Order: sequence, then structure tokens, then C-alpha cells
Amino acid sequence: MFKYSASKLPGLQSLWDESVGDPGVCVAVLDGPVDLSHPSFQGAQLTKLPTLVSDAAAGGQMSSHGTHIASVIFGQHGSPVQGIAPGCRGLIVPVFSDTQNRSLLQIDLARAINQAVEQGANVINISGGELSESGAADPILEKAVRYCNENDILIVAAAGNNACECLHVPAALPSVLAVGAMNDQGLPFDFSNWGKAYQTQGILAPGENILGAKPGGSTTLKSGTSFATPIVSGIVALLLSIQLRVGKKLDPHSVRHAILKSALPCHPDTDLDDRRCLAGRLNILGAYTLITKGEVKEMSEQNSEQERMQPSEAKPSETNNVPQVEAVNHQQAANLGQAQNLQVSTASGHPGQFPAYGMTVVPSQMVAVPTMQGGMMIVPNHQGTIVASGQMGMVPATPVTPSNAVTPSNVVPSTGCDCNNSGPKALVYAIGTIGYDFATEARRDSFKQLMPLVDSQNVHKTGNDIDIAVPANPFDVRQIVNYFLGTPQLDSDGNLTLNAASGNYEVIRNTGTGNLSETKSLIWTLNLELTPIYAIEATGPFAHLVYEQLGKFLEGQSLPQIDNTAYERGYIDKVSIPGVLTGRTVQLFSGQVVPVLEVYNLRGLYGWHINLLIEDVVNAVGVSQDSPEGIAIDYSLRTFLQRIYYDLRNLGQTSQERAFNYAATNALQLADALVTVLQTQSSSGAASMQLDSIEVERSPFCRVDSDCWDVKIRFFDPENDRRARKVLRYTVDVSDIMPVTLGEPRIWDAT
Repeated sequence: MFKYSASKLPGLQSLWDESVGDPGVCVAVLDGPVDLSHPSFQGAQLTKLPTLVSDAAAGGQMSSHGTHIASVIFGQHGSPVQGIAPGCRGLIVPVFSDTQNRSLLQIDLARAINQAVEQGANVINISGGELSESGAADPILEKAVRYCNENDILIVAAAGNNACECLHVPAALPSVLAVGAMNDQGLPFDFSNWGKAYQTQGILAPGENILGAKPGGSTTLKSGTSFATPIVSGIVALLLSIQLRVGKKLDPHSVRHAILKSALPCHPDTDLDDRRCLAGRLNILGAYTLITKGEVKEMSEQNSEQERMQPSEAKPSETNNVPQVEAVNHQQAANLGQAQNLQVSTASGHPGQFPAYGMTVVPSQMVAVPTMQGGMMIVPNHQGTIVASGQMGMVPATPVTPSNAVTPSNVVPSTGCDCNNSGPKALVYAIGTIGYDFATEARRDSFKQLMPLVDSQNVHKTGNDIDIAVPANPFDVRQIVNYFLGTPQLDSDGNLTLNAASGNYEVIRNTGTGNLSETKSLIWTLNLELTPIYAIEATGPFAHLVYEQLGKFLEGQSLPQIDNTAYERGYIDKVSIPGVLTGRTVQLFSGQVVPVLEVYNLRGLYGWHINLLIEDVVNAVGVSQDSPEGIAIDYSLRTFLQRIYYDLRNLGQTSQERAFNYAATNALQLADALVTVLQTQSSSGAASMQLDSIEVERSPFCRVDSDCWDVKIRFFDPENDRRARKVLRYTVDVSDIMPVTLGEPRIWDAT
């Protein structure tokens, strides 16, 4: 039995001679729970962040995976596992669970990435991913990766173990450094994925019999792209530490460039498809030379052979487990590919199309066949396993029996990274729709018993008016709303009576018939499309008002959307929720775990219908909806809102996201400025400017102790590309639960 020792990595000792890691460099490990009581972590500066996974590292598959990954980076010198960058600070961000029998949602991976960024990570290690035919991911995950790129943070992710020319996300996304696995001879493993995107952003690193910590205090050997990935993350951390040592600013992207540019080709004397080598093999000395001297230091094949880590036999006393290698033969690979294609078709109902939400991420040490039910799955890349749930999301993988098996490791929380002196940012301002959940069958049945009987033909009839009484259905939104808010008043035709005088067209209800106290017995959720992203918990003296408003939102979403009637005035299709993350989570009836968002009062709780919002904007500036100006405003504002609702949809957690979302909520403030932009006349005399792009950047003007961002909206003339573009820019302060705009919108021409 052979094992790799990190100290034998070619060129690593040269880096250690300069630095074993600087505490100013922070590496986040997004994986399973980590057993931080392991001797290898004694003295390490590690902090466990609260996430949707609350498991302790109890020796399960995901905790074994996470513990092993973390030890490859942070294992202290002189301990059972010598890590690559033991002096760097670390963030342990559990995303894979030993106990939750569900997949990891793509939005939850994005949530964890954003959390790591907010806590000061410079490098993010993701030993997991999901197959993607095109290499594209859900917009929320893509946005999180872009957010890292914009904030000079490098994501290092496993290429996957499917033994095919295929891509995993997030590894295939632009700006990510993808990692494939090579054996002790420097050749790519058969199971290590390759693909077009990896040719320019992928690197091969040692991935065979990597020594790592095992929950409980022992060590084990594991193989696969999962375990090649932390080797690269550790090297990146060391190179960043050396940048600090020589007085340079941290620049993870220059380190990424140096690693890719200095990569060595595979052995020329082998009959091997060059694409299997990705951009090449990891060349530590070459990358170091580029970082320090700006030139590549070539390693001859002879020197490379001499310096390459030679496997040594692992004695039973050194490892309790037989080493597990994530590998598959070619027939297995073919079967995997066929199974995955079938499951993708089953998931979306359309062959080759992926649903919008719910990637399942699987640890990259595993070769996995995802079961797609309502969503894509990202699987941890280690043990050849993918577990799918009926939920959309990431799922732990179940092992395929490879030539040598590989296992994950356990993780335990630690404290005190202090990588980001600004502290946690728990504010949320999110846009979506309201939903509810019973959590358990018992809770659902209790509502069914407490709710009054309803008429089989008309749920609004009550008491003696009921023709045929049937048990209530708690899943019927109209019935649950009537139970909470009270029975509605009906006109002579049996239609809802709406209060037009209030301007909100609220349903008029019979007094004393509601059960508002029961609203707290539900789990209220904020959803993006059909995916819950937060559980809403009202708290404080105004909690009852918040729950009542949530009920009204739910009612508004359920009203029939009929043109040119009062019903349309009461219908809403979007709501905004400002709140504070509590650090707590709840598990929904489906098994999905979501974070709890506390809401204190009614400030910022808005509900609207996009058509009526646009109508109100047009009316506010005093133009006719049928006029050229009215038509232009309608088109541009509708495009602006749809971009935020769909293309730019987000979790409302980062400062930029809150500014984006408030821009959509507070569209009325844009009215006058929007008219000024759109009234730019074309040669034909018609208003012609159209929306080009929306972006958010930190504002150069801000108050003390505030967090200010400028929303920039660009317009162009489709009839004349020589005409200067118009820029509409306004500032949003997101330092409080309720965002607020500063000053007046500004407009100028831009080339």
C-alpha cells in the first residue's frame, strides 16, 4: 500500500522555505463537517461558520470527506497529517450532511460561497460539483462565482470523477480553477473528467492515495479529484502568503494565471489524448517563479521524475482504512453517461434541458450518477456516489465499487478566524413570493381538523349556506387564508367584496371570524420561483401585524388575475422582505433545510403586481400610457424589472444584492429620471432609448458608517449606434434593515 506525503510534492519544500502560510490569507473549505478535535488540527486557526448543515463530525461519509479535505490544507507540521498551508487561517463551511437525506440545492451552494466571501475568504475550496452538458449553472450560482471574481477571491473546484469528456459546475464556470487528478506516474486518472473549458482553466494535481485525517483521530488514504483539489488550494494559499511576505497585495487571480501558465505537459512518450491533461500538470516551482520573478521556471522531465512524490507503503498502523480510489473503468463510464442523460430528461421533462434551480453537488472524491427529480444535483466529488432526493439540490453520493475505494472524513467546529474584521453581515432584503409549510404530517393534520368544513362547490360559503360540506384542505391557499384572516364578505353573485376605497382593493372580511394566532403555527417561506430560500419568523411586539401582512400577501397571490377588473388591483406577483438572519435553520416537510429570517415590523414589507407598478410609474410622470413616452417607459421599466426578477435574481444577502432588489422595489423614484432618458429623440422623432445593462458598484459618496452602492442603468439607441449611451445612476444605502436612497438620480452621456 502506498501513500503520498505532502512534503514530497515537487517544489513544495522551496515554498515552505519561504512560508508555511500567512494568517493574513484565509482559505474556506466548503465540504462536509470537520472533526477539528483531530490531532492534525491542534494549533490551526480555524473557524466553523454556521450553515444549513448543523451536523457534528461523527464519522459519516460527508464528515469523513470534509475532515480529509481540511487536513490536506491545514494539517499542522509535526502532526499525523502535514498540511500544505498550516499557517493560513481557515473557514470551515459545512454544506454536505451526514444525516440530511436530501440533495444540496444550488442556491445553498451559492449561499455558502457568499457567506465565505463576507467572512474574508481569499481562496474557496469546493471538492464537489454537478455534471452540466454546457458547463452552465443556475444564474444564482453563476452570480456567486462572479461575485468572487469581482472581489479578488479564487474558487478552486474539482473537475469531477465521471471518466468522460464532460464538465462539472462550479469547476467549469469562468474564473474558477478546475482540478483534475493524476496518478503517481504523473498521468491523468481514467476517472478524471476532461472537457473544453478545462483545457484553459484546469490543472492536474496528485490525486492518488492522499494521506489525510479521519474523524476520531486516525488517518486514511483517499484518491480522486476531491483530494487533488485541496492540494491546489493549499499551493494557492502558500503563493498568496509569499506575495504578502514580499510586500505585494494579495492577488489570487495572478496566482491562478501563474499556475495555469506554468503547467507542464503530460509525458510525450505516452499514447494519451492531450485533452485528458487539461491545461497541464501542476508545476509548483514554475508558478512560484512567475509570482516572484515574472518568468516560468521549466522543470525537465528528469527532474520532475526525481522530485515527484513517490508513493510509500502505508502500514496498517498508519491508516485504519484500506485506501479508496475513486476510479471507474470505461464500461462504467459509458453506463454513467447514459444514466445521467436519462435522469436529466426525467428531471426537466425536456431532454437536454436542466431545471432552473436545484443543482445537486456531490463530493468530488466520488463517481456519481445523479437521480434528477425536479432539479440538478451537485455531488461531492469523492466516493462515486450520488444520492438524489425529490428535492432540487445537492446530494451526497453513494459509492460505486472502484478498484480502490475512497471515503470522506468527519469535521468538528472551531472558532476564531477573524479573517474579516467587519464581522458577519446578516441583513437580508429579498424579493420573491410567499409560501407556507407544515413541516410534519401531524402539523398538517392538526390544521385539517381545526379548519371549518367547506362547500364542495364554493370554498367561500360558510355555515348554513354550505350545500355539500367536505373537510378543509390546508394546501388550498384560499381556505388557509380564510381560516387565518376571517371569512370574506360576498356580493349577491357570490363574488368577493373588495374595499376599493382603501386604494389597495383588499378583501372585506366578516369581523371576528379569523384565527390570526394560528399564523405562527405555520412555517412561512419566501420563495424564488418554487424554491423556498428563507423561513420567515415574525418577532417582537408587532409580530401579529407581520403575520397578518404575510397572510394578505398570500391572499393577493391567490386572487384571479382578470384584466380590467378590481381583481387585478388586488393581485400581487412579487413581495419584498427585509430581515435579519438568525443563524438558525428549519427543516421543511420536503426535507429541505432553509435559514430563518427574522422580521420585526411592517417596514419594507411590500407586495406588488408588475403591470400595476408600471402603470403607477407612468401615471406619476403625467404621461398617457398610449403615448410614445408611455410606451417607451413601459417597455424599459418592464425590461428592467424582469432582468432583476429573473436574470439577476438573488438571495438578497450581499450589499450589492440588497441594492439591486431595492432598486426594483422603489421603481417609482426612477420615474422622472427614466422619462428624461427615454425622451431622447431619434431621427424619426420617436423615443428610442432602450435598456442595455444594469450593474451595481460601491458608491464614492456615502455617509459615515453607512454601506452605499450605486445602481447604474445604461441605455442605448438601437437605431443609431453612434449616439452616446445614457447612464442613469442613483445611490442606495443598505446599512440598515430597510434600504434607503440617497440624493437624486443622476443622468449623463457615456461613450
